Amino acid sequence: MKGVYVLLIELNKDLKIKIGKLGKIEFKRGYYAYVGSALNSLEKRIERHFRKNKRSFWHIDYFLEKAKIKEFVYAEINKRKECEIAKLNLKFIKGFGCSDCKCKSHLFYSKNYNYLKRKILESFQKNNLRPIIKKELWMY
Repeated sequence: MKGVYVLLIELNKDLKIKIGKLGKIEFKRGYYAYVGSALNSLEKRIERHFRKNKRSFWHIDYFLEKAKIKEFVYAEINKRKECEIAKLNLKFIKGFGCSDCKCKSHLFYSKNYNYLKRKILESFQKNNLRPIIKKELWMY
């Protein structure tokens, strides 16, 4: 399965986290949405994000060492759509997760979880994608 996904993440306290080459970034307590894609194996990519013992490679790996995924939203599609999904009018962490594109960020912040989730779902629908919401990994 190929597609685009968004991790909905909770950070339960203000923290300064070293994010690879971006350096130390101050993150506020609250909720974050990370937009990504997988054109090889969407299942394996999302499973990797849930794993605790992994080598930190992407910006999100460093962040997830301190934060917890609450839910994820995904849609099956055969082409890259994460940049379109990431066109959100929300506070963002500059340069996060977008070193291979021209976006300002692929990580967004809100104090309000329901508002953040609603904005993500609206972005999927605006891009003619049918969002699927999951709280835990799929079972085989």
